[in-house]
Amino acid sequence: MTTILEILAIIAITIGTAFTVIGVIGFHRLPDVYTRLHATGKVGVFGVVLLLSATALVTSGAWSKVLVLIALLLIVGPVTAHALSSAAYRLGVPMQSPHRDDLQAMMHQDGRSTE
Repeated sequence: MTTILEILAIIAITIGTAFTVIGVIGFHRLPDVYTRLHATGKVGVFGVVLLLSATALVTSGAWSKVLVLIALLLIVGPVTAHALSSAAYRLGVPMQSPHRDDLQAMMHQDGRSTE
C-alpha cells in the first residue's frame, strides 16, 4: 500500500511541477498583465494543489491540514487574480489586443470612468 501511495505522490509531484512550469512560462511569454494573471492564477493554483496532495499522500495524518490549505487556496487564488486585474484595469494598464472590453461598456453605462 505504501508503494502505491508513493507512486501516486510521484505522479502528483510531476504533474504539479509541470503545471507550475507552464505558469512560469506563461508569465514570461504572454503579452500583457491580464493574460499573465490568467496563466499564473489558474495554472499556479492547480500546481500547488497537486503538490499539497502529494504531501498528504506521503505524510500520515496530514489530510485535514492539506484539505484546509487546498480549500483556502481555491478560494483566495481566483479572488486575488481578479483583484489584481481589476486594479490594473482601473489604473489604465492597456490590453495588448482588446477584442472585447465588457467592463468599459459597463463602467460608461454606470457613469464611471476608468481614468
